[in-house]
Amino acid sequence: MEKKVFQRPKYLKDAVFHYCPGCGHSIIHRLLAEVLEELDIGDKAIGVPPAGCAVLAYNYFDVDMGEAAHGRGAAVATGIKRILPDRIVFTYQGDGDIAAIGTAETIHAANRGENVTVIFVNNGTYGMTGGQMAPTTLPGQNSTTTPGGRDPDRDGPPIDLSQMLAITKGSTYIERTAVNSYKNIKRTKKALTKAFKTQMAGLGFSLVEILSPCPTNWKMSSVDAAKWVDETMTKIFPLKVIKDETGKRIDN
Repeated sequence: MEKKVFQRPKYLKDAVFHYCPGCGHSIIHRLLAEVLEELDIGDKAIGVPPAGCAVLAYNYFDVDMGEAAHGRGAAVATGIKRILPDRIVFTYQGDGDIAAIGTAETIHAANRGENVTVIFVNNGTYGMTGGQMAPTTLPGQNSTTTPGGRDPDRDGPPIDLSQMLAITKGSTYIERTAVNSYKNIKRTKKALTKAFKTQMAGLGFSLVEILSPCPTNWKMSSVDAAKWVDETMTKIFPLKVIKDETGKRIDN
């Protein structure tokens, strides 16, 4: 008798993703759905996707979802969690959302120690609106608004939002991972699991930043985009645990 060893996660709908070939969002969606199922928290989870490539996330996740205006994910998540403290509340935000218009809401939510989990997908570009320079665009990286490459003297250097959030008193767990290889995908799932466990234990603000390939806007093949994450992107945004104050209060 055959044994099924791989199947669609319970909290992922049977829908075709609209994401471009080679995009990391579909991988992250699956990982998130797997974690919600394995931790048995999907039935009380509420997701908050603002504007961006993942604005249609409600088409894919079979959990309660509440849309937020551009950049306001942390503010909406704060309101939901305070009204419904027994729910597991998470945001799902891109770098053009969270590191630009959403900086104020996110920094203050972290500083207050709001007990929510933020999933921060960093592909170094405004993916949905045409590939403009984002706060995380790398020095020298071409975009539709920096066709000659980002110039730090003119445009400023990339913003390391995770490091900024780590200095706030209320942030508890922050890690940067990627989804461009099997090894990094496994690490990302482990980080997502820990972030949700941090919330489940009531320990405060948790965030996982995920470096994600964007072949379409990077003007690369899927293979080259995956390599570019390792060879170029991680030089500016190194993969690491940036802050972990969970101690022995949750299991790893």
